Amino acid sequence: MTSNTVGSTDDFSIEVPAHEDWEDIYQVFSAGINIDGDPQSLEAERELFEPERSLVVRSDGRIVATLGGNTRQIAVPGAVIPAAHGCRGAVSATVRRQGILTQLMRRHFEDARALGEAITLCWASEGRIYHRFGYGVAVRRLALNVNSREVTPPPGTPAGRVTEGSPADLRDALVKIYDQVYAERPGWSERTAAHWDYRLADLMSQRAGGSALRAVIHEGDDGIDGYALWRVRSSWSGTGPLSTVDVVEQVSTTPEAYDALWRFLLKVDLTRYVSTWSVSVDEPLFYWVGEARQLSAHLCDGLYIRVVDVAKALASRRYATAIDVVIDVTDDFLPVNTGKWRLTGSPDSASCAPTTDDADLAFDIRALGAVYMGGASLQALAGAGLIRELRPGALAEAAPAFGWHQPPSAFEIF
Repeated sequence: MTSNTVGSTDDFSIEVPAHEDWEDIYQVFSAGINIDGDPQSLEAERELFEPERSLVVRSDGRIVATLGGNTRQIAVPGAVIPAAHGCRGAVSATVRRQGILTQLMRRHFEDARALGEAITLCWASEGRIYHRFGYGVAVRRLALNVNSREVTPPPGTPAGRVTEGSPADLRDALVKIYDQVYAERPGWSERTAAHWDYRLADLMSQRAGGSALRAVIHEGDDGIDGYALWRVRSSWSGTGPLSTVDVVEQVSTTPEAYDALWRFLLKVDLTRYVSTWSVSVDEPLFYWVGEARQLSAHLCDGLYIRVVDVAKALASRRYATAIDVVIDVTDDFLPVNTGKWRLTGSPDSASCAPTTDDADLAFDIRALGAVYMGGASLQALAGAGLIRELRPGALAEAAPAFGWHQPPSAFEIF
C-alpha cells in the first residue's frame, strides 16, 4: 500500500489514502458516528469514494481519523458552481482533543482553493463543530409529520395522471425531472450516474423500519413533470391502521404535478400520517392545505457552507438587486480571506476584488457562508453579531441583494 504523506507531527501523519484504504476509512467513520456499519452500505458508498479528495490520519500505521470530499457542482443563486462536498469527517475517540480535526480542516480548505472551488459544504453531525471552522448555516429545513386525516387539500380534481413503478424502472424519468429543476434551486447538487446509483440503492440502513423504496411519476399535458420517492412504515393499533408514508423526496416542475403528487401521498391506503425529514422553508404545502398546524413542522439546520475563496465565491453567484458594497471580512482560520473586498453585482453578473476603500459592512466569515445561498437575512446575522454596519444605511441597502427569489433547500445527505 502506498500513500502520499501531506503533513505529520511526532505522533500522527496526514496522508492522501489509496483505494485499498476504503474499508478502514468506512470503519473509522462508522465508529465516529456511533453506528456499526454494514456490508451493503460499505459497498454502495465505495462507489462514491474519491481517495484523491480524501485525507486520513495514521498513528503507528493505523487510520485514526478521516475527512473526505466529493467533486460535484451545486446550484447557487443564479449559477451552478463547483464545490467541495465534505463528508466522512471523524476522529477516533482515543485521539480526540489533540488538534487532528483542525489540521484536516485546514488542509481540506487549502485543497478546495487549489482546485478552484470557492466553497465547501457539509451536513453537520453537530453544528458547534463546524461553526469554529468558519461554516455558516446556509440552508434551513423543515421536518413535517402530517396527520393526513386532518389535512384538507383545496377543492378540485388534480390534472394529469399519477403512475406507480419501481425506482429502477422509472429511473430515466426521475433523472430527467431532477436535471430540469436542480440548477434553479440553490442548495441542490448535481447527480451523476454514480449519485443516482447510491440514491436508489435503497440501503437497509436507510429504511428506518420502512418498506422498500417506491416511486410515482406525474404526467401532464406536456409529458412527465414530477416524481416522488417514498416508502411506508407499517403500524397497526387495536382500532386499525396507523401506518406512515415517508417521503424521501418530491420534485416537480409544475404546480399541477405538485398538487397531484401530494394528493396521492396523503391518501395512500391504510396510512394515517405522512412524514418527510426535509422540505423547504417556503414549502407550498403550508398554503395548500386547509390546516397548516396539522403539518407539525419543525425547523432544523440543514446545509452548512464555508467560503474558502471570498473573491471567487462572491463573484460566482448572482444578486437579486444591484449592489456595490465594500465588505471587511475577518477569517482567523484562513487568513487569506481577511481584508476588504469590493463586491459589485446584479441579477446578471458579479465581480469581487480587493480594495483599500473604506468598508461599508464588516463580515465574520461565518456570515458569508450563511448568506451565500440567499436564505439568511443580513439583519438577522447583524443581530447575531456576525455582521456590523460600518456606514449608516449600508445594511438596509445591501440586504435585498443577498436574497434570492427561490429560497434554498436541501434533502440529500452526502
